[in-house]
Amino acid sequence: MSPEPEPLQIKQEQEEPEPQHQDKVQLTSKQRNHSGEKPYTCAACGKSFHRIGILNGHMRIHSGERPYTCTTCGKSFVSKSHLLDHMTIHTGEKPFSCENCGKCFRRKSNLVSHITVHTGEKPFLCETCGKSFQRKSDMVRHITVHTGEKPFSCETCGKSFQRKSDLVGHIRVHTGEKPFLCETCGKSFTNKRYVTIHMRTHTGEKPFSCGTCGKCFARNYNLHFHMRTHTGEKPFSCGICGKSFTQKRNLTSHIRIHTCEK
Repeated sequence: MSPEPEPLQIKQEQEEPEPQHQDKVQLTSKQRNHSGEKPYTCAACGKSFHRIGILNGHMRIHSGERPYTCTTCGKSFVSKSHLLDHMTIHTGEKPFSCENCGKCFRRKSNLVSHITVHTGEKPFLCETCGKSFQRKSDMVRHITVHTGEKPFSCETCGKSFQRKSDLVGHIRVHTGEKPFLCETCGKSFTNKRYVTIHMRTHTGEKPFSCGTCGKCFARNYNLHFHMRTHTGEKPFSCGICGKSFTQKRNLTSHIRIHTCEK
């Protein structure tokens, strides 16, 4: 008697539950997003994650592994998403556009942050003084005003800074390097942020608008000073006569009246 054929139908039924198992894993991951559960912990630094894939990517920070390389400039990254984000620098692609003013951005997070310029929303609150900010990074930087922390020091002159980017820009004062060039007039700058601000003198762009009177400004700190005309805030006080001012430079100018300095 010939052997019975292999029960293919039974084998097929045994293989079918795999997609269901994957769905269950994905569902569990989504549930962790909402619950805040982070069961995967880094053995090196103790930081926890809700997905093992994110933990694996994080471990490359400690190992120094950067398996994703840009074919254009050779720069390497710890994750594929970081590489894809970097590639837009070479392609010039800015797929995220603001519906209010049409300004485009490389990253969605930058667009989300920009939109608060139009809405006036400041969702990030300093627990020490109650001051609110449009971006979390601005709030984190502001907190160092209360702590006095300046962890980044210049090895040449010893000056300290709250942000590493400020230190990098400062070092160019010593080296004379100005790598950021305005394509319109050729003026060069030590910091990329200065080029962005400078470009507005050519374009006339004023992206920062006052939510009270609608007046627009090219720079965020100019809007910040302007807001004091509405709030009446005068945070800079003269230690000699007690007179207060909206800007520090006005206080500095006033003090010369007492010191007779010209």
